[in-house]
Amino acid sequence: MEAWKHLRAILVLPGMAAAVIPAVLLLLIGPDTFGIWESAPALRVVLAVLGVVFVALSLVLMVATIRLFGTVGRGTLAPWNPPQHLVVRGVYRHVRNPMISGVFSVLLGEALLAASLPLFGWFAVFVIGNLIYIPWFEEPGLVRRFGEEYRIYQRNVPRWIPRTTPWKAGDENHGASPSGLTPPAG
Repeated sequence: MEAWKHLRAILVLPGMAAAVIPAVLLLLIGPDTFGIWESAPALRVVLAVLGVVFVALSLVLMVATIRLFGTVGRGTLAPWNPPQHLVVRGVYRHVRNPMISGVFSVLLGEALLAASLPLFGWFAVFVIGNLIYIPWFEEPGLVRRFGEEYRIYQRNVPRWIPRTTPWKAGDENHGASPSGLTPPAG
């Protein structure tokens, strides 16, 4: 049953944004590069390689995120079955929104790989939508659910651009919590 909850959340959320919508755009509009790539085939190869790298790294990031939501958070990435505990381990010690960062990277990688201006447009729309949604809607909900625990995390871990070193909770949270706010030693 738990596997079905995760699969449904993946198919509905990142699956729609990173697979279904790009596929529909390519089917309906085509790559529509306005002839850019025909005049620069070497650039096309470089961008395709970059696209593959972005997609591959993104998938690793997304799998790590989903795993942590299930094991530490005891929930899924979906708002209808959210994590019950604040997840602040692994990639979450570097960036607050690794799942969305992963979807951003997949979409950018797909646009580069397909050399598609419509896919790049979808990437831009998706980024702008999340730049509005996350700080105005998602984060206030997390503050309501997790209170000061989330505020401490929010003050120490950036929303989009990862920290180079993992965040380690200090004395301000008064020790460990079920969410893993104080990471294990080592």
